Amino acid sequence: MRIAVLIAASALILAVPAQAKLPFVKKAQELGYADAKNCLYCHVDKMPKKGASEGNERGKFLLATKAAKKAAEVDLAWLKDYKGK
Repeated sequence: MRIAVLIAASALILAVPAQAKLPFVKKAQELGYADAKNCLYCHVDKMPKKGASEGNERGKFLLATKAAKKAAEVDLAWLKDYKGK
């Protein structure tokens, strides 16, 4: 029984990082950004890795806004202020 619980917990832990930011795409679509189809909406990498991914213009804007607001997390509502493409 313990082994089954450990295996299930391990599977969940390993699965979460791969999907950690996918809710950002869904949230952007809910906010009316229908062109947000995948991570490329804000990143230059199709499958960005945390800390090793570069943002495109939109992503750099969100990170700069996060720093300016001293926020813990990016808020996609800030996209309304993005004046780029």
